[in-house]
Amino acid sequence: MALRDLRTQARRRTPDELVQHLNSFELNLKFSAGIWFFSPPQSRFHERYKPVIEIEPRLEIAAKLKDYGLDGLEAHYPNEINEENLDLWKKFSRDTGIRIVTVIPLLFWDDQFEWGSLSNPIPAIRRVAIERTIRALQLNKELDTELAVVWPGIDGYENPFGMDLRAARERFVEGLAEAMDTVPGVRIAEEPKPYEPRGHILYGTTYEGILLGMKVEAMLKHPENRRLLNEGHALVALNPEMGHMLMGYEDTAYSYGMAMEYGRLAHTHWNSQPLGNYDQDLNVGVISPEALEATLYALKMYGYEGWFGLDINPERMPVEVGLKNSMDALRAANDRINRLDHESIIWATEHPNQARGWLEAYLIRARAARPDVLPPLPALK
Repeated sequence: MALRDLRTQARRRTPDELVQHLNSFELNLKFSAGIWFFSPPQSRFHERYKPVIEIEPRLEIAAKLKDYGLDGLEAHYPNEINEENLDLWKKFSRDTGIRIVTVIPLLFWDDQFEWGSLSNPIPAIRRVAIERTIRALQLNKELDTELAVVWPGIDGYENPFGMDLRAARERFVEGLAEAMDTVPGVRIAEEPKPYEPRGHILYGTTYEGILLGMKVEAMLKHPENRRLLNEGHALVALNPEMGHMLMGYEDTAYSYGMAMEYGRLAHTHWNSQPLGNYDQDLNVGVISPEALEATLYALKMYGYEGWFGLDINPERMPVEVGLKNSMDALRAANDRINRLDHESIIWATEHPNQARGWLEAYLIRARAARPDVLPPLPALK
């Protein structure tokens, strides 16, 4: 299993080096998508608006999107990818060139995980979660993926009174470390989310995810894992999702940048979301396109080279339309940031006392359909 080298993300550049980097580096928009939203999910509030689609027809939809830019798929084990349909997935990947980017252990859906998965205080149930994680890691290794996303969605609480939350966190960390030492050399990308379905989810913010990575890595014992860690590779990294960060009132450019500061941004999930609120998984760029641009610019500044995973819920349009719109929103935003005057932007941010309001005025014009109707922007001193 070839690990993507994340170590360069942590490089600190001088302003001159940063300008040079911004002028020479462009994000490679490699798109992946979660196979789960190709079929309409259950809702608490309304019937499905579209019929349920089985895995094989979902793969047929994905194949038709290859020419539009869909290069990878993500799936959960065992409900979406498993031993019975593994040959189907392998044939699909061979025939289309669409990669299987990650196999995700399904640790949140089953009724047996009512009280958590890897953090569950009931030993027998926690054992099931560990074994499922191990099998998912084995499939990632067999399929030569880059990482295994792990989402602790059901590991949390509503009423914290009297709960030994330190023990719950410790159980989660120890379970993940056991699975990783059983199947060494597979990188984990934890996906933080602050709440929903639990009232409070363990390791629910980007910053807690960084701490999770450090804590798990300190427990790893297998020689292959220790070798990779000694070489400076992160084995427990992050897959932050735009919507989840906004649910927790994080600033996405800051949070993605923080993950890269520690060399831990292994994968990304994209959608849009009102600040706070429930998890809406709207198409990319529908809300706060300026935050999308700022986040992409942060990834460009620090040299992100991974996948752009789409995690949307296009309830009221065909999944193909939602995916195309989201890919195009990222392409358009990426084109806008590539056309910016990077030298002036970095100078203005490094000399704020000499450029009061300049960046705001510059971005107004950069986003305007007809900037010529606005008064000329005064030159920087």
